[in-house]
Amino acid sequence: MRKVFVAGHKGMVGSAILRQLKLKGDVELITRTSKELDLTDQKAVKDFFSSESIDEVYISAAKVGGIVANNTYPAEFIYENLMIECNVIHSAHQADVQNLLFLGSSCIYPKFASQPMGESALLTGVLEPTNEPYAIAKIAGIKLCESYNRQYGRDYRSVMPTNLYGPNDNFHPENSHVIPGLIRRFHEAKQQKFPAVVAWGSGKPMREFLYVDDMASASIYVMGLPTEVYDMNTEPMLSHINVGTGEDCSIRDLVETIATVVGYDGDISFDTSKPDGAPRKLMNVDRLKSLGWCASTSLEEGIASAYAWFLKNQKSYRMS
Repeated sequence: MRKVFVAGHKGMVGSAILRQLKLKGDVELITRTSKELDLTDQKAVKDFFSSESIDEVYISAAKVGGIVANNTYPAEFIYENLMIECNVIHSAHQADVQNLLFLGSSCIYPKFASQPMGESALLTGVLEPTNEPYAIAKIAGIKLCESYNRQYGRDYRSVMPTNLYGPNDNFHPENSHVIPGLIRRFHEAKQQKFPAVVAWGSGKPMREFLYVDDMASASIYVMGLPTEVYDMNTEPMLSHINVGTGEDCSIRDLVETIATVVGYDGDISFDTSKPDGAPRKLMNVDRLKSLGWCASTSLEEGIASAYAWFLKNQKSYRMS
């Protein structure tokens, strides 16, 4: 029976990983809430690993947020994320944990990386300024895993997801990302019978979105690959793997899909005075496909599932 620690099991990604691991019969799950274990506290993390005989670790714990939060609290974003990954990875090594998976973010890639963004684009250009501190912390996590692998022969792997959404997402009206934010906006517009909803920008930018249960599936799949198979598909010093659908859609199409799923039948307009951001952000997922994994949830199916979860939990979970 493998003892598996999921760091960040209350978050969107961590909870999805936990749901899927519970279906396996050979896993004993270990979790701690942030109140039970402060992952930024080095001694507390070291003591935790010393007291538990852990075989595998999934690091989905992180301080996350949108553009406003990243711009307002850059010190917290770089400090807390660095401390979490440094403490967990180093303490896991000290406790002789051989297998670990670190979850990063597509923001590790340069602002002007060629599309679709392949793993080799890492460190080839400047980052997007609005989330640079967070991105640097995630790049450091990748390099921590690489360094422990090189020096100590560990099997610490990294996966970089595209934009995620789904159950346990943040539907806060100001701090949420695009899909949960639009789900809430169209839901409230339908309830209050607003005649129109205005979306920011031109609607032309292209974005890629991955349902969080697919992300969990990919994480467990990558963790379970035999070392020789994983290494065969990993260039030296390029140990991370992109996770996404390999397909994108326009923001206009996304907005219209969400409106349809929610059942909003009013007018939709686009405020072109608002910024569009990068024209396209798409992950190259050829490496993951070569390893035998592909996403299985369509955008409409995923949004419908996310909306169903929102309806069930809107009174109690990150809604105010």
